Amino acid sequence: MTKTILRALAGETLPTPPIWMMRQAGRYLPEYRATRAEAGDFLSLCYNSELAAEVTLQPIRRYGFDASILFADILLLPQALGADLWFVTGEGPRLSTVTTADDLKKLKPATDIHDHLAPIYETVKILSRELPDETTLIGFAGAPWTVATYMIAGQGTPDQGPAHALKAEDKATFEALLDLITEGTIDYLSKQIEAGAEVVKIFDSWAGSLKGDDFVNYAVKPAAKITAALKARHPDTPVIAFPRGAGDKYVGLHEAIGADCIALDDGVTADWAAANVQTGGCVQGNLASSHMVTGGDALVSETRKIVDAFKGGPHIFNLGHGITPDADPENVQLMIDTVRGG
Repeated sequence: MTKTILRALAGETLPTPPIWMMRQAGRYLPEYRATRAEAGDFLSLCYNSELAAEVTLQPIRRYGFDASILFADILLLPQALGADLWFVTGEGPRLSTVTTADDLKKLKPATDIHDHLAPIYETVKILSRELPDETTLIGFAGAPWTVATYMIAGQGTPDQGPAHALKAEDKATFEALLDLITEGTIDYLSKQIEAGAEVVKIFDSWAGSLKGDDFVNYAVKPAAKITAALKARHPDTPVIAFPRGAGDKYVGLHEAIGADCIALDDGVTADWAAANVQTGGCVQGNLASSHMVTGGDALVSETRKIVDAFKGGPHIFNLGHGITPDADPENVQLMIDTVRGG
């Protein structure tokens, strides 16, 4: 095994941590904006396998990241399950809502998603052929709770209030929706692996709004179910879990989820995470994405601090959240040079 990401995920402590970046294919890059304009709109880009592969490859050509993450969106799965999905310019995604048992009945079974998602699998196949030999290909999906928050509200919300309300008022429908998403996610990620993904990541962007037992029941347990099913089908494929906003609940998640790596946001310090989370296995993160906007000495010193904190165990360098559209591409290069050059 020579790919550095795979070595870190297998538990190896490397002298220089491998690097990739959440949302590394995206609006901060002029070449991405040009390709998206060619595609016409965001969803057209996601479903155009050749162009989706192109934007996935762009940051690899520019920066030589150690991993490439498939260009897609977590809301393609609900669309494949039968939800209507569209994007409002400047505002983000909109979906038809699932708030009753009758709404749920209108959705397709989890096994019926693959015709709709075939272009995504084709993108993975193209990437597995075209990526440099040393670059790891990561597939991904949204975690059931996070995907459900969008399906219930019909859009992103600041507090995931509609999902919390459904959970309180009609737990049976809420849990049935989560189960459907869980089953669909297992099949979706499994097909990505069959198409050539070498690692998969589960993004639970809104895990932090789950409190107490809800965090265990609706963030940890679905992620554990997905991971166990994938490990049964693809025992050699590592899984990265990202329950953003978990705070002190990051402790013990390697074992609780069965994940090979826990991705950390920037809400915890690297020193704390090294002492409390990295003890369980590989960690990924946790530079604040704002440094990609502001750059300068603060970027260099914070990057060095994170590398230093995690140097005693397996670590993949990444941001604590996705890079933002206002980031400066030169700051990305500065981060990479700092990690690789000391």
